[in-house]
Amino acid sequence: MDDLMRALETSDASALLTAAEEIHYADLAALYENLDDAERDFFLKTIGPELATDVVAELPYPLIEEALNHFKPAQLRVLLGNLSDDDRVDVFQVVSEDTQRRFFALLGPRDKQLTKSLLKYDEDTAGGRMTTQVGRITADMTVKQAITVLRRDREDTETLARIFVVDEQGRLVGKVRLRDLAFNTWDTPIRDIMEEAGETILASADQEEAARTLSKYDLIVLPVVDEFHHLLGVLTYDDALEILQEESTEDIEKLAAISGEQSEVSYLNTSASQHYQRRVAWLVGLGFVSIASGYVMYRFSGVLEKAFVLSLFLPLVVAAGGNSGGQAATMVIRAMALGEITAGSAMKVAWKEARTGLFLGLSLGLSIAAFIAFILPHLHTAAIIGADFPRLAIAVACAITLQVLSATILGAMLPIAARAIKLDPAVVSAPSLASTVDVSGMLIYFTTAGAILHL
Repeated sequence: MDDLMRALETSDASALLTAAEEIHYADLAALYENLDDAERDFFLKTIGPELATDVVAELPYPLIEEALNHFKPAQLRVLLGNLSDDDRVDVFQVVSEDTQRRFFALLGPRDKQLTKSLLKYDEDTAGGRMTTQVGRITADMTVKQAITVLRRDREDTETLARIFVVDEQGRLVGKVRLRDLAFNTWDTPIRDIMEEAGETILASADQEEAARTLSKYDLIVLPVVDEFHHLLGVLTYDDALEILQEESTEDIEKLAAISGEQSEVSYLNTSASQHYQRRVAWLVGLGFVSIASGYVMYRFSGVLEKAFVLSLFLPLVVAAGGNSGGQAATMVIRAMALGEITAGSAMKVAWKEARTGLFLGLSLGLSIAAFIAFILPHLHTAAIIGADFPRLAIAVACAITLQVLSATILGAMLPIAARAIKLDPAVVSAPSLASTVDVSGMLIYFTTAGAILHL
């Protein structure tokens, strides 16, 4: 990498190409992201379309079109033809319509037809992420015939770890391993050694469901089929890793109230204006929602005037609701992501979290009550702060228990409700929960304290 950087600085094309050939394409893609425009142009033109093929496939989506524009049409024809079918579809999905038409004109008939057939699937579905470069044979072949077919297609096949058996109509009927072919005689019929096809996924299924299936059943590849069980392609384990990384990043950002489409460009290479655009909407919106918290405090100002000591525990009550509600929401969202919670599980979840919230609230409430009853009197006298310590302890403990209980149930139910109305549970739960429990916490606290302390 040091040699490559020196070659870039001195514009030494020969040294750059020599160094680039020794570096993994993923590292080259990461390097490209940090170059300026002039260095990017020199870098791509020097390594050429052959070496650039894998590099382009690893680039963040916003940089792909700009990178491809550095090549001439003849070079683009080579590069696009060298891309695997799933990577080529990814490229076509992220470039502009004009560029897409220009690229289509450069493809050969077979690649053009294949790319168009894959583009009909949304990019976040199993069909949009699959590769059609899969080893496939028929059940009426012998081992020798199967090996002959696989030897012919070996350069264009994504993996030969699993070889799929189809019938005359292309329907999936089974699978074999390469070692099954290697350790059987050449005249052995494939139908005698093949296994059941096992787990499959519809091309229209969500990509996250496909990744979970790969992970759950410890699969190397997952066959992708249509409604009639025709084998369309496969998803590989590295596809699952990418999908899960994308989905987890999306959930983390939405839990933090960051809107918009996630950027594949690294943090430092994302402009401040893009960061601003993704954060400002929720920040301003939640700011106005927080005015409701101020209004509740204003409405109960009389209670605070009579017992200003209550202000000491107000942040605690509000924070307890946010913390416990956030814990419940995180647990439920994770369980939903893993397919552990279905639409009919809402009442079971509510009952489980209600019990958990009650125990959590009692534990925190009793701990704070003990502090108020036995420690606070040694710090301040009742005459100074105007408090009846035992009664204050009961009031704060009851308020905390009710707040934690309600926030825990709300945190568990919001993700389920969001999914029911076709919204992302992550983006609805965290921002909405934080603002809601702030308001509910103040209402519970002042109402409970006013009633117990007769204010």
